[in-house]
Amino acid sequence: MQNAKPTNRKIDSILKVSGTDIVDGNGHKVVLKGAGLGGHLNMENFITGFSGHEHEHRAALLSVLGPQKYRFFFDKFLEYFFTSSDAKFFASLGVNCIRVPFNYRHFEDDMNPGVYKKEGFQLLDRIVSICSEQNLYVILDLHAVPGGQNQDWHSDSGSSKAMFWNFKEFQDRMVNLWVALAKHYKGNAFIAGYNPLNEPADPDHVNLINFYYRVEKAIREVDPDHVLFIDGNTYAMDFSQFPAEPFPNTVYACHDYSMMGFPIGDPYLGTSAQKKKLRESFERKVAFMRKQKVPIWNGEFGPVYASAADDANFQQTNSQRFALLQEQLSIYKESDISWSIWLYKDIGYQGMVHVSPSSPYMQLIVPFLEKKKALDLDFWGCSDSKVTHIYEPFLAALKEMVPKHLRDKKYPNVWTFERQVERRVRECLLSEYMGWEMAELFKGKTEEELDELAGSFKFENCVLRDELNGILQTDARLGDDVGVEI
Repeated sequence: MQNAKPTNRKIDSILKVSGTDIVDGNGHKVVLKGAGLGGHLNMENFITGFSGHEHEHRAALLSVLGPQKYRFFFDKFLEYFFTSSDAKFFASLGVNCIRVPFNYRHFEDDMNPGVYKKEGFQLLDRIVSICSEQNLYVILDLHAVPGGQNQDWHSDSGSSKAMFWNFKEFQDRMVNLWVALAKHYKGNAFIAGYNPLNEPADPDHVNLINFYYRVEKAIREVDPDHVLFIDGNTYAMDFSQFPAEPFPNTVYACHDYSMMGFPIGDPYLGTSAQKKKLRESFERKVAFMRKQKVPIWNGEFGPVYASAADDANFQQTNSQRFALLQEQLSIYKESDISWSIWLYKDIGYQGMVHVSPSSPYMQLIVPFLEKKKALDLDFWGCSDSKVTHIYEPFLAALKEMVPKHLRDKKYPNVWTFERQVERRVRECLLSEYMGWEMAELFKGKTEEELDELAGSFKFENCVLRDELNGILQTDARLGDDVGVEI
């Protein structure tokens, strides 16, 4: 199939799956290219600067600010983080789809399950409306569920266990939430589809498959038309236990991060061996989709970027990471893979747009960020060079206590024993303590000051990562920005 020129086609029909392609209602092929709106309706520590898990961060701020100022600050934060200015800039690059991660807590409370809050729907509606004005597709991504669907911070469980798989009640609630969402967005052509669960990590595999059967059936009963975007198990990298018969009208999603784009990985030098490694890693993740001849969506990928504050050779480092990104995009382009880079906006690690270092928010939290980085509390974008002397003997002593044949037994067993401990000690326990420390920075702030802090996230006050955006714009224009003629 030959690549076609961009058509800037107006979105006026619901997408569907046709063989290995996504097509619109007129049968025109659509390649979705865009970014994730992480840190907004599902907050993450490295994206906005707190430590630990979102619900802990919110609870700490509530205790410091009190209910009225707490609501004021977060209302303003959610308003300013994504506006029509963001959508206009996004669309100007030629990309065509925003993935919207959201936390179930916007829709229901654990003490009042099944009673939906209208505010959750209003928050999503606002984003969809803003995107529709710029002719952008939206993928709804359930990023955090009760108990946590994986062991990491972004599922907002407060622990390092994925308890979602142990409680049918949790799963029932999320099936029901998806039914409510599908009813709400049925017939909306700007919704590219539903991503029922971000990066599931089910140790037994079968619980995930059973959940997918249930949620697919439940969604189809109320909305038979919208596409589903189904993540693989173990952080969207493993389809080995998936049934051979794919779901109808479904795109299968991998996440394709490369450690060469992170401080803990080897630098990307563009060698033939590194290019081969990138390709083989991606092909391993999508082998199921290739075999079953279904569409592929790379729902997350992308390096983090260095700054002068933490890397004397930051320009060289970033040049290597931009080259890595370009190589990945070239691999995806070969078979017109739809993709969503992680992420759109943050405080400076990875975003296409980031909060200005001179903003009120950054001026307030920079000392805390420096301490957090020194303690290596966030896995994303950090290295443990400043705390190695503390953790190395501690981890070595713990490791000696565990029989050798059991050290890699714990799921996900691709993580080392040391990594398993770090997840619990640094990224859960110590991060919770440090979260209280960060919250104290907001003590005594007036509503005017809180508005200025939240306003730091306005597009007009942010900095553009020009080279990254240029790379994405170039790739978007190689193929299509909405649809192509077949």
